[in-house]
Amino acid sequence: MNWLDYTVLFGYFVAITLYGLYLSMRVKSSRSYFLGDRKFGWWVMMGQAFGTGTHAEMPVAQAGATFALGFSSIWYQWKNMLITPFYWLLAPFYRRSERTTVGEIIEDRYGEKMGLFYSIFAIAFFVFSMGAMLQGAAKVIAVATNQGISPNQVVVAMTVAFLLYSFFGGMVAAAYTNFIQALLIIVLSVLLIPFGLKELGGFSEMRSMLPENYFRLFSEESGMGAFMITMLALNGIVGITAQPHMVAMCATGNNERSGRVGQTFGSLVKRLVTIGWALVGVIVAAVVIQKGVTLSDPEMAFGYASRVLLAPGLTGLMVAAVVAANMSTCSNFMVNVGALFTENIYIKYINKDAHDKRLLWMGRLSGLVLTLLGVGFALIIKNVLHAFLFVETLSAFMGILFLGGIIWKRANRYGAFASFVVTVLVYYMLNFFRFGHLTLVYKWEPGPFGIAMLSGFLAFGIVSLLTKREDKAMTDAFFEKMRRSSDAADKLPDGTSGPAIDAGKDLMLVDLPGWLKRDRWKGFFKRYREDLVGFALGWIFVGVLVLLAWGIIHLG
Repeated sequence: MNWLDYTVLFGYFVAITLYGLYLSMRVKSSRSYFLGDRKFGWWVMMGQAFGTGTHAEMPVAQAGATFALGFSSIWYQWKNMLITPFYWLLAPFYRRSERTTVGEIIEDRYGEKMGLFYSIFAIAFFVFSMGAMLQGAAKVIAVATNQGISPNQVVVAMTVAFLLYSFFGGMVAAAYTNFIQALLIIVLSVLLIPFGLKELGGFSEMRSMLPENYFRLFSEESGMGAFMITMLALNGIVGITAQPHMVAMCATGNNERSGRVGQTFGSLVKRLVTIGWALVGVIVAAVVIQKGVTLSDPEMAFGYASRVLLAPGLTGLMVAAVVAANMSTCSNFMVNVGALFTENIYIKYINKDAHDKRLLWMGRLSGLVLTLLGVGFALIIKNVLHAFLFVETLSAFMGILFLGGIIWKRANRYGAFASFVVTVLVYYMLNFFRFGHLTLVYKWEPGPFGIAMLSGFLAFGIVSLLTKREDKAMTDAFFEKMRRSSDAADKLPDGTSGPAIDAGKDLMLVDLPGWLKRDRWKGFFKRYREDLVGFALGWIFVGVLVLLAWGIIHLG
């Protein structure tokens, strides 16, 4: 790190903090703090989805995996590739719920106690996630600067910056700074590639140094066979539904389509830049052979490439991009964890009569305190990839009750609670017998995960059928919201939400159990028009990305 690198890094911190503080002047109420008054356009929603969904540990973990196992390990990050089009179908659920947090949606579906249970899980999710992100940033910064700058110093500076503008600006500051930082993350994803290929002498020289299995899109040798990819996809589709920041990702846009476009195509941009991270890992695998160097930890690959391949000034830009990846996510998580504590715990169990200004400050303070707890989890993480998959797996366990509750009207709180308990117990029991010791974060394996998920779904169904139904009025009210469009353009003359079917916005997943009924197919393309068009476009983009990755690894 030289003076130019430090200038770039310092300039980034100052600029993004000032911009965030400027945006904070728009925040006047708890609604604007937590949801940005639901006024974000599709482009902001895309930037928010991409920025929030992209963390510093992701390029670290992905480059480390491809460095050790080859390009096919891209499916550790691409585990959600094959289910990304389903985001288009899921996104409207969160907006139509008319709620601020996922905890409130769970409460509407299963009652107050389950809402509290979920909120406790969600707070732990945020703490674990931020811990993994901090560790990921520390690994890159330590290796990229060759210890020339303390990782802890950058982490502290990063934390102070996003805490400052998020504390005052809430979701408004988080969403718009996420869009700016998303652009910087894209730079991070492609910056190392041309320098690495130049160092090696091109694709053909790189191919000559490495085994052929390093250039396969699918490979059983890397552990990324069909079963592994299927289990990772299951992890993704079930887990994404219960992640506690999904209301912010899908319901803060100015209409339902903004949420759909943001979550679906913002996520597809992430799948695109993942190709860059994976390619960096393969490049570094060849560079270390060329230079006769050994890396003690595969997850040092991304940082090593940043240090040995980049020119003065660009190392500072790379560190700034790594920091941006964390700040964009942490700022969003801070606002969401504050909303969860305020809406699901404080106002329900501590101060039911709190006025809006009190709620605004409670959201700020609780978000601040709970964010700082993430540092503690960062200190015990050994492997960033395993920590990342651990957090995703916990979401999948909780996702059984969320996704099941939307699709299956007969589901109840007893089945919901049983599904989570059984899944966790089976997962940890299988891993204990496999590894011979009990720990919080195990190496992720598809077998134990798949058995645990099957056990959870069975418990969900069997216990729900054997126990008392939920209150009919509560259940009907929940599903009635799902069948009404939340867009202003579709409002009825009296100001109430109009039936979604009239606007071609019925939700296919909500109607899934009744698809064997004849009347379900009447006017099929008209009633599900919005679902069908976006879902098809999503699959087209998935196909293009897979072909692009295949073409790149066959160059040279």
